[in-house]
Amino acid sequence: MQYNFNEIIPRANTNSVKYDWRKRLFGREDVLPMWVADMDFRVPPAVTEAIMERARHEIYGYSMRPESFYQSVMDWTERRYGWSIGREWLTFTPGIVPAVNLTIMGLTEPGDKIMIQPPVYFPFFQAVRKNKRKLVENRLLLSNGRYHIDMEDFEEQLKSGVKLFILCNPHNPGGSVWTREELKTMGELCVQYNTMIIADEIHADIVFPDHVYTPMASVSQEIAQNTITFLAPSKTFNIAGLSTAIGIIPNRRLRGEFDEMIEKIHLWHGNIFGNVALEAAYNNGEQWLDELLEYLSGNLKLISEVVEKIPGIQLVKPEGTYLAWLDCRELPVDDNEINRFMVEKAKVGMNEGSTFGKNGAGFQRLNFGCPRQTLNTALENIEHTVNKL
Repeated sequence: MQYNFNEIIPRANTNSVKYDWRKRLFGREDVLPMWVADMDFRVPPAVTEAIMERARHEIYGYSMRPESFYQSVMDWTERRYGWSIGREWLTFTPGIVPAVNLTIMGLTEPGDKIMIQPPVYFPFFQAVRKNKRKLVENRLLLSNGRYHIDMEDFEEQLKSGVKLFILCNPHNPGGSVWTREELKTMGELCVQYNTMIIADEIHADIVFPDHVYTPMASVSQEIAQNTITFLAPSKTFNIAGLSTAIGIIPNRRLRGEFDEMIEKIHLWHGNIFGNVALEAAYNNGEQWLDELLEYLSGNLKLISEVVEKIPGIQLVKPEGTYLAWLDCRELPVDDNEINRFMVEKAKVGMNEGSTFGKNGAGFQRLNFGCPRQTLNTALENIEHTVNKL
């Protein structure tokens, strides 16, 4: 490999949420943090060089995004996904969670029904409730080690008057990379019942062999006109702190309403360094990503091998993302105490499953976007601690 993903880079005392909030979140400093979804790897050299080159100018005033910024996005989606998108479809957003909230505020009204698919990324719950919309759940079904969509319930919920559906593809935390057939069924039902779709596809680039990411909006023209897609290089290239993402909105009316919210709150300027980082990553980060995927596949293999030996824990093996969803419900520990058990006994800090929805209780989300030595330490801690029960 050209890039060294084994290097352990100290991140404490860098104002890192992942490392410097350990005491705040877990009650102790000696916890190995395997929770929030950023990686412990250096970004691609091209990204660092682009940021440093821009920094050397030494004036950081208001800036705009050149056409090359948008062209890099279009080239990337064409190369990596086989998805040709129009320049006019593209709009800027300072992150996907803000974009989801802006869409809810701009395209729905208080009291409107918004549907999500738990267990799912917890900011979706907040985006619905804090904006005073009504939360509707189409809970995913776990069978044979994979999450599946309850399509009968999906349609029944839409019949009740759901205004907006938030899709997570690839799915966080379950790791399912939805197939074209699954997306087609959901997309056509949303068109039939006049339900708009927000597609959070931030993990699109982290997909493992034998699985293929399909953009929801690429399935058909009808579905594209009903879908707002959000992509970002942040998970892919470990640049979440640069607050730069993209909206892909083929429907002119929906795009106009979204842009109006961005302008209304005056968020359209963006981040100088985020702009150059996105362009550098998409133009020059492909080899780095390919090697990253190979390394993450090795990490996932290690998790599978170790977890198979741990009584009471099963791995919901992800098809995409660098997040492992551990089913701990058979441990002789109360579901509500599993997180505390892992923190205090194994000294591993993961995301508590219930934060992703009620059907996440008894699970733990483990971030394996880290050097193998770090991952091995965490897994050994968990294995030794469980074996003492």
